[in-house]
Amino acid sequence: MHTRRPHVGAPDQLQLDLRHGLPQEWLLFEGISREDWLTHENYGPVSELWLNRHDGFRNMGNTLFALLKQYREGQLPIERFTAMLAPQLQHFLSELHTHNMLEDQQYFPALLEAEKGLLPGMELLESDHALLHRKMEAVVQQATQMFVSVREGNLDAISTATDGYDQANFAMLMALKRHLTDEEDLIMPVLLGRGEDEIALS
Repeated sequence: MHTRRPHVGAPDQLQLDLRHGLPQEWLLFEGISREDWLTHENYGPVSELWLNRHDGFRNMGNTLFALLKQYREGQLPIERFTAMLAPQLQHFLSELHTHNMLEDQQYFPALLEAEKGLLPGMELLESDHALLHRKMEAVVQQATQMFVSVREGNLDAISTATDGYDQANFAMLMALKRHLTDEEDLIMPVLLGRGEDEIALS
């Protein structure tokens, strides 16, 4: 298994919950802008699969937001809300964990082998994954409390637990959104600039 020291020395402005993008000097192949990715001559199946995967996580996150919104607005009773949420949340967290592990163990090492200049950004992305994992655990903890309170029928506990889940879920999804965008900004220009055939991602 590939391991690398997590990026622990990042200044505050680069921490996942605080940053608004990556340092410009980390972004290679600057001539390849986001608007050009899908029409680039080197855009291939790996790029398509990876971007679609990211969009899938964004969509699943939006579904989690929508379910809570429907409950908050009285469109779903709490029992129906939690029954719908449980499988959606479990699928989302499982898929995200697997995806992050694949990136850490396969994609990132292959990309770094092809382009050494990615090292600072890769270390930061790996530290993002560790922080996201902790946020995912917090969501699981809060959701579990909510599910238990619903089974017990304690209205005060349901309200408190739902607020806790809402806060934990919001924190996780906002951090994930920032991470996915920065990851794409760092990696996609390298995939396109180098060409998928030069990077052993399979």
